[in-house]
Parts: sequence; C-alpha cells; structure tokens
Amino acid sequence: MRIDVLTLFPESFKPLEESILERARSSGKIEINIINIRDYSKDKHKKCDDYTFGGGPGMLMMPQPIYDSITSIDGFETAHKIYLSPRGKTYSQMRAKELATFDHLIFLCGHYEGVDQRILDLLIDEEISIGDYVLTGGELPAMVVIDSVSRLVSGVLGDDESAEIESFENELLEYPQYTKPREFNGMSVPEILLSGDHKKIDNWRLQKSIEITKERRPDLYEKYLNKKS
Repeated sequence: MRIDVLTLFPESFKPLEESILERARSSGKIEINIINIRDYSKDKHKKCDDYTFGGGPGMLMMPQPIYDSITSIDGFETAHKIYLSPRGKTYSQMRAKELATFDHLIFLCGHYEGVDQRILDLLIDEEISIGDYVLTGGELPAMVVIDSVSRLVSGVLGDDESAEIESFENELLEYPQYTKPREFNGMSVPEILLSGDHKKIDNWRLQKSIEITKERRPDLYEKYLNKKS
C-alpha cells in the first residue's frame, strides 16, 4: 500500500517512523510519503493561508498550494483522497478495514479554519472525522487513520489473526487478557485460562467480551444483538 500525506507540518509525522509501522515500511509492505504543502506555494514567503471571503475569524488554507501538491503526486487520479475534518463521517474499525483494501491513499491535513471548499469539490473523495471534538490540525487524525489502516495490511502485524480478535470485531470490545506471573499483588489469572481447554477458553472470552460491551458501549451491544437476530 502507498500512502501520501499532505501537510504544513511534516515534522509532526515522526511517530510513523517507530515500532510496527517502521518495520512495515522497511519491509516494503507500506510506503509512506510526507509532502510539505509549503513547497508548492507560489508566494515568495511560502504563504499558504489567507482571510476568508465574507469575513469571520481565523485564516483559511488557500487552494493553489494544495491543488498543486496533490496533482504532483504520481497516480493521484486513481488514489483515494481523504480530508481529515470534524464535519466528516465518524471513523470506525469497519471503515479502516475498507480503506485497507486500497492500493493508494492520499491524506490532506487541514489547519487554521480548514481549506478552501473548491479543493474538496475538485479533488477529495471522502471526509473523515475521528470523533466529535476539534483539534488544531489534521495531522493527529491522519496518523490515527494511517496507523489503524496500516496494521490491517496483510503481513504488517506478522500474524493476520491478531487483527481479527481485537476490539470492534463483530461489534464487541476485547476480552481481558493476562500474562506472567500467575499471581500479582494478590490477584490471580482466571483458572479457566490455565485449563488448556480451548473451547471453554473461547466461550469464556466471548462471554467477557459481551459483558464488557454491554456495560461500556450499549450502542455496540445493540448492534451485536441485531447481527445475531
């Protein structure tokens, strides 16, 4: 998978050079390119924002630098182009799985009061929000989406089954997990997990997932019940 990210602050993406994502990049399973929008500004001071027509607070990112930076990307025409925005559709694990099927994703990170609407109309395929709150820019949301999508690309986790038993699969939150030691601060690992009976362990884990989901995310629990019926 190829991922291109357009941003005014390329240094924000250092976390993508760590851990599992860095190993995936090094092995060639994913390619991540960070593009500085300022490099495409025709202003002598590399200005990329200006006041909004009609008045209002704050500055808006200008269309020219964004347009030129996106259209400079090889294969941009067929890539799926995403703008991170509070007004986008709320992101979910299901959408992450769908995005993981694309060969090429382009992420546009807004800043200030956002971007000129003409860019969205001309080039963007989808707006995504990671939650009902406002951040100072699209860099953090872009990293959230990139991380969640990349780990679903075959071979990135090393064990594809790992991605199939996590929270939000089948509308359930993940069950409790334990490792050594068996006793810690007076608390013991549940005996069922030490039994070696994998069928009973699977049933226990499912029941715990159902209990946790019902308690913490009744909205997901309702979806789970509807799927079963």
